[in-house]
Amino acid sequence: MTQIKDVMTPQCQWIAPDKTANDAAKIMKEQDFGFLPVGENDRLIGMVTDRDIVMRTLAEARDPQATQVRDIMTPKTYYCYDDQNVEDVCNNMGEIQVRRLPVVNRDKRLVGIVSLGDLAQGASRANVGQTEQQITVQNAQRQAAA
Repeated sequence: MTQIKDVMTPQCQWIAPDKTANDAAKIMKEQDFGFLPVGENDRLIGMVTDRDIVMRTLAEARDPQATQVRDIMTPKTYYCYDDQNVEDVCNNMGEIQVRRLPVVNRDKRLVGIVSLGDLAQGASRANVGQTEQQITVQNAQRQAAA
C-alpha cells in the first residue's frame, strides 16, 4: 500500500506565530500558496490561510504589518501522518472538506504537505474523484445557504 510519505511534497514552507499577517501574505504570494502551516519549536500549532488574512485582518480593519499570525491563524488543524495509507487520507480529506493537509511524523513534527493532486499519484482514481466531489458539492451547498 502506498503511504503519504511516498506522494507528499516534502520540505514545506511554514511560518512562525510571531510573524505578521503581512509576512504570511508575502510568502503566499512568492510561493503561490493559499495557506501556511504555523510552527513553533518545530511543532505544528495551527494554519493560516489567505482567507484568514482577509477575514481576520483586513475585514476587521487590523494593520497587517502589526497583526501577528498567532492572532489570525486557525489553531484547530487537521493533519495526517506520513506513514498513513493514501486511500485512508483521501477518504478523510473528503469527510473534513479540505484539499490539502500538513503531514507530520509520529513525533508530530511537520515533514510535508499533501494535496488532493498528490493523492492522485497513489490513491484510486475513483476515490480521488469521490473526494473532490464531496468537497465541491458540500462547499457549493454551504455557499448557497449563506
